[in-house]
Amino acid sequence: MGTTRKGILLAGGRGTRLAPSTEVVSKQLLPVYDKPMVYYPLSVLMQAGIREVLVISTRRDLPLYGDLLGDGGRLGMTFSYAVQEAPRGLAEALVIAADFLAGGPSLLVLGDNILCGDGLPGLLRACDAERAGATVLAAPVADPERYAVAEFDSRGRVLSLEEKPARPRSRHAVPGVYFYDSRAVGIARGLTPSPRGELEITDLNRAYLESGALTLRSLPADVTWFDAGTEDSLVDAAVAIRDAQRRRRRAIACVEEIAWRQGWIGRQTLDAAARRMGGSAYGRHLARLATEEAA
Repeated sequence: MGTTRKGILLAGGRGTRLAPSTEVVSKQLLPVYDKPMVYYPLSVLMQAGIREVLVISTRRDLPLYGDLLGDGGRLGMTFSYAVQEAPRGLAEALVIAADFLAGGPSLLVLGDNILCGDGLPGLLRACDAERAGATVLAAPVADPERYAVAEFDSRGRVLSLEEKPARPRSRHAVPGVYFYDSRAVGIARGLTPSPRGELEITDLNRAYLESGALTLRSLPADVTWFDAGTEDSLVDAAVAIRDAQRRRRRAIACVEEIAWRQGWIGRQTLDAAARRMGGSAYGRHLARLATEEAA
């Protein structure tokens, strides 16, 4: 599976809700069970068939992402890096990525969003197939006032989008996974900063909605979403990932495995990754995969 769409992985922000854990390291580099948080959104991009990715983070943290991910060659991918100088909104990621995108479509994922489940690859392929306009996801949550909220009718047509409403019109939040056509950069550049001085992603999505070019897809029942931005959600995600891996005896968001199954890397590269991980459970999993292929 391949796509002309490029990926943007936004891993900026100060992570103040997780202080003091984020005093010296980016939130998206904290572990979620057996791997760094950033592996989960990266795996979303990979399962969408995307091989060219721009990682955006703070000036302090960007070198750490470079150390962790490198140039992408170990995954059969290409990684570029860019700085977001200040937390000026999620939509600013499209402006920062303008040269990287070169007028093409994009998939923007937020670094603290975790999605997993058997239905995820099919959902991502369906979203990627929507070549015109924007496509966002929707997931029911218990506390919609914490998120961007989508109101839609029985036919799935979006009626409204609100950012952290005091009185939500629905219980469906919009996860941080956004598919855009080539117009997104121009729309983002034309946005007016919100009262908090940010280019709001909801304003960008609302512009697509008002032009009749916004598609919404609900998460399948077998796809779970975690917004790992608080202590409790971080623990909940880690426990869920652990239990799912034990129950299914399969790894979630193992980026080397995804690259291998996509045909982007071969056994030697997989084996080298296993040796690099040493005796960790993650490394042992990669070693088993390499052994299976060699058999």
